[in-house]
Formats: sequence, structure tokens, C-alpha cells
Amino acid sequence: MTEIRDRLAKLNPRQQEAVRAIDGPCLVLAGAGSGKTSVITTKIAYLVQECGMKARNIAAVTFTNKAAREMKERVGKMLKGREGHGLIVSTFHTLGLTIIRSELKTLGYKPGFSLFDTDDAKVLIKELMHKEADTDAEQINAVQSQISTWKNDLILPGAALSYAEDEDAQYAAVIYEAYNRHLKAYNAVDFDDLILLPVVVFRDHPEALARWQRRIHYMLVDEYQDTNISQYLLVKMLMQDRQTFTVVGDDDQSIYAWRGARPENLVTLGEDFPRLNLIKLEQNYRSTGIILRAANTLIANNPHVYEKTLWSQMDDGDPIRIIMNRNEEAEAERVAGEILTRRIKESAEWRDFAVLYRGNFQARLLELKLQHYQIPYKLSGGTSFFGRNEIKDAMAYLRLLINPADDNAFLRIVNVPRREVGPGTLEKLANYATGREVSLYAACSEIGLREQLSERALDRLGRFTHTLDRVRREMDAGQSISAIRELFREVDYEGWLYQNASAPKIAERRMANVWILIDQLEKSISGNPQEVEEVEGGEDMVGDTETGDVAAAISRLVLRDILEQQAEEDDSDRVQLLTLHASKGLEFPHVYVMGLEEDLLPHRNSIEMETVEEERRLAYVGITRARRTLVLTLARQRKTYGEMMDCVPSRFLDELPPEDLEWEGRADKPQDQEKKVARGRDAIAGLRSLLG
Repeated sequence: MTEIRDRLAKLNPRQQEAVRAIDGPCLVLAGAGSGKTSVITTKIAYLVQECGMKARNIAAVTFTNKAAREMKERVGKMLKGREGHGLIVSTFHTLGLTIIRSELKTLGYKPGFSLFDTDDAKVLIKELMHKEADTDAEQINAVQSQISTWKNDLILPGAALSYAEDEDAQYAAVIYEAYNRHLKAYNAVDFDDLILLPVVVFRDHPEALARWQRRIHYMLVDEYQDTNISQYLLVKMLMQDRQTFTVVGDDDQSIYAWRGARPENLVTLGEDFPRLNLIKLEQNYRSTGIILRAANTLIANNPHVYEKTLWSQMDDGDPIRIIMNRNEEAEAERVAGEILTRRIKESAEWRDFAVLYRGNFQARLLELKLQHYQIPYKLSGGTSFFGRNEIKDAMAYLRLLINPADDNAFLRIVNVPRREVGPGTLEKLANYATGREVSLYAACSEIGLREQLSERALDRLGRFTHTLDRVRREMDAGQSISAIRELFREVDYEGWLYQNASAPKIAERRMANVWILIDQLEKSISGNPQEVEEVEGGEDMVGDTETGDVAAAISRLVLRDILEQQAEEDDSDRVQLLTLHASKGLEFPHVYVMGLEEDLLPHRNSIEMETVEEERRLAYVGITRARRTLVLTLARQRKTYGEMMDCVPSRFLDELPPEDLEWEGRADKPQDQEKKVARGRDAIAGLRSLLG
């Protein structure tokens, strides 16, 4: 008891109020840097230690694995031993997966169902669309996006046609129906189903909802402004009787409308729960006064249902610098030089610097400049080694070799390389396997399948399974690695890569990645200690020093999420390069935001679609990542589609308080010559220091 009271005493009055508000629905409007995670984690401990609630009756949900892990770690330090037993701290999608697993029979799925990721879903949609007509990647992406939007909006296949406003949407509705039918036949769900299906089962089966309402007595939701319709309904259904929940959000940081987020859920919450208690967290613990003033002034141009103003006890700090450059190359050069100079002058770490931008393409020139100055950097948002398509294919082959019942792996590679096994054949195979209660792989060998498929289809499936059966026998005879290498040669996976790559060099690099994976597998089996190997793409793959057979070694590789988490939490001393969207939730002492120009920030699409308010929120997020210094850059000219175009400064620059800005390079404000010379001297000194 004393410990939780000590923790409460460290919070400010508004934070304490948010922790103690437990008797009804509560909305905590938490501004950037206002300590919302401390409020959520302290509230969980308060509910258990002060209010006597069982941890197993509490659920806290957020949007990313990283945020969930951080929350778990913090709560774990407060709730010791059995005190925290059964507590749910997870992402929305993990909670949805747990609900689906507990309601399999009600939903009509078999145990061991497969989860389709975005790439798996795209392959299926592509197959279904090719069945109808010639399609390109853009059309496939558009249909996939439309299906995802319908699922997020709780529009089921049978109703999608009535929502289709044009021919493209009508076509997407037809594909949606076929796509969902195939998923069910494969005993599979996709990422969007992880929220959709729990809402559907709760809506259609009151007894299932009652079971989960008995399980969850109190719910806490982080980043509430990012919820879509399905996520909102999931929270509403679980909490509609008790009305004991806390949602934490910030409408000014809602930047994901393009993937279904609805900041208006904050308003709907008040309508659905009239007793809603609103608490504002406005004290910022991150940024200087000038940075907060700029953020407040900018975002005040957006309409608000709930007004709030960030404030800080920190001093004003340095002015915000706005640097206008001749062109995009000069912009990248200036940012790289600035980072080098400031690091030397202030004895800063490289990790103290972040460069933010609207689109990944803006990082290309900057990377070259950073490399030129030998400045180490980390480019966020790139594909991890285990996230590459060729590695996913190779892993699916390996998974199927050690577990022929892995239906998801079977579906990924049965047609990779192409074996002319179409979606119709797979649907019949899946229905047969479901009726027989066997895996897809096992079903291929059953005599009864002859009644369902043509001789040609049976022959194609048979050749696929016979190849894998033979490789498995060779592995059992102690020739694991040589058999696996020969498998990839026999199926001509390299030829498949060359057929589907945009350039031979890309295919060559992708095949090299597959051999790296198999080399790693061999080292893992041999048990020889290995150094960390640098793999293409900048990710690290750690040599496993454990001995063991090939099945155990493959199982360890299957745990690729662990490696991806290590990459995500990389704390090495490097400058961080990331998009404004990816920067949300992070903070850095020194921040550079590039490309403050019309058509870039705000983006041209948002101007045309009249959704500039979200772009303003994106700029607000970028500004509030900075703790000590903030530099905004723009170019007078930028190359677009190979042609040099004149740029117009972003309207957001006119919305910042002019008295807090220090302009450089603007024609109407000639630069002080002394400053220019001093900057040149600093850059030279920085280079000399770097070169030792």
C-alpha cells in the first residue's frame, strides 16, 4: 500500500485524478509528453493494490508490441509475484486472437487455424483477381485496401455490394466475398479479422460476450484516438454493462485516418457513455517552452471538441530555426553538416539526433550525405531480414519440412514457384481436409481426394508433396543441409526469383539471402559459436550456439519475431532517420523536420482531398518529438518526376509564432555574414575532429 501511495505522490494533481477515477467511464485527454504511460501503469497497480481488484480481471490494450512490452515491464515492477497473475497487457490484435481461440467452436473454426499476414492475403487476392481479369499491382493493392477498410468498418462480405459506390468498389466486393470464402476453407483468418471476428461473435452470441464480460471487469485503452470502428465496438461491448474503463488519447495526435483510425471516436464515447469523466493532462515533461508554444499555435488552427494547451516548467530554450535551401541536395547537405557540427560542439551522442520527413524517398539523398561525412545512422521503416518475401518463402519450406500439418506454410509455397495450382483447387482441397479433419498436406495423399479433383490437379499436388517427402527422408538419414540446398535447386527457386524480379541484380541479392538463411541454419545445427553476421538490409542475425537437430534449429529460426524485436529496440549510437508517422511515441534532444513545402507537408493528396487537418496533426507530432532544439528545413526547388520544380513554403510555417522563429536563407531576410562564416568554421572543425 505504501509503495503505490509513494508512486501516486510523484504524479501531478491531474495525473493523480486520472489514476483515482475508477467508478465509471473515464477519458484522459493526454497531450504529447504528458506522462500517459505512467498514468496507465500506475492505475493498474492502484486497482490491484488499493482497490482489491484481481489482476486477471483487468485488461490494458494498446497498438504496438513495443508499447505493450513497455507497459508490461513497468507494471511488472509494481505488481510482484502472484499479484499480477492473469493480467492482460497486449495489443488490440493479440486480445482479439485470444478471444478467437477461446470461441473457435462458436465461430466455426478448427484448432490450429492459420493467420494470414498482409503478404499472404495479397497472394490470395492476386490469385482471385487473375482468375477474373488481367490486373496490376496497383489494382491488387486497391482491392486489398478496400477489403481492409470494409472489415475495419464492420461491413461483412454479404453487405459490401450495397456500400459500393462505383464499378471498382463493386468488383472489390465480389473479390471480398470470394476471399473470405477461401479464408474459411483454409481455416485461416487475416489481420483485420482479429478485431472483426470478436465483434461479430459478441454481437451474434450473447453467451460468448457474457463470458468475456465476466472475465474483464476493468479495461484501459492507450492511444484511443487511433481506434477504428471495430476496435471501438469491441471496447464498447465488453464495457457496456459495468462502464468501468479508462481510455487515454490525444485528438491532436490522430494521424492514421488512412488506415481506418477515427478520432471522432473520442466524441462518440461521450455520446454512448453520458457519465464520461474528462480529465486533461496538459503539463509536458519533454520540450522547451518555445517548442510547446509553436505546437500549440499550429494545432489551434484545427477545430477541437476538447480544447487543451500544453505547458511546461522548463525554460523557453533556443529559437526554432527554419532553413531555406537552394534545392533538395543542399537541404540534405545542410542537415548532415548541422548534425556533425552540433555533435562536436555539444559532445552529444549520434542517437540524440533524429531527422523526420513526410515520405521515405526524402531519405535517399540524406543517406548519401551522412555516408559522405561518415555519420552512422539507422533508417527506420525498412524491411527486416525475416520480413523479406524470399525469406518468408524459404521459412515456409523449412516449416513444412518439420511440420507437414502447418497449413499456412503449405498455402504460402504450394504455388511458389508456380505449379499451376489455382485457388479453385485449393478451395476444394481445403474443404476436403476440413471434412476429414486432416491437414492440407495429409489430404493430398488420401484416395478420397480423387473424387474432388481432376487428375491434372492431383498430379501437381502429388509432385509437390513427393518432393518434400523425399527431402524429409534424406534429412532423417542425416543429410539435412545438403537435402535442403538441393530442394531449392530442384524447385528452381532462383529461376522463380529472376522471373518475378524487376532486375537481375535484385533476384541475385534475394537468392543470396536464402543461402544466408541456410548457412545460418547449418551453423545453428553444428553448434559452432559465431560472430554476429551483417545481412543485406542492415539487420543483424545472431549465430545460435546451441547444438541440436535440424527440427530444433528450424524452430528457433521460426521465432523471427524475437529478432525483429531486437532490431526494433536497437539502442546503438546512430542518427535516427524516420517518417513523421513512424516518429509517433518517440522523443529526441535534437530534431530536424525536412521538406516543409506545399505538396509535401501538407501532402498534395491531402490538399486535393481537403484533409489538411490530419497533415497539420502530423506536423504537430513532428514538432513535439523535440526536447531541446528543433530545425525545420525546406528547398526552393525539388526534382519531381525528373524535372526540377519550384517549391512553395508550407502554410504551416505561417502558422507558427514568428517571434520564436529564426529564419536562414530567405530572400527577404539576408543571412548575417558573420553567422555564415562561423557555421563554416564549425563544420570544418567538426570534420577535423571526426577524422581524428
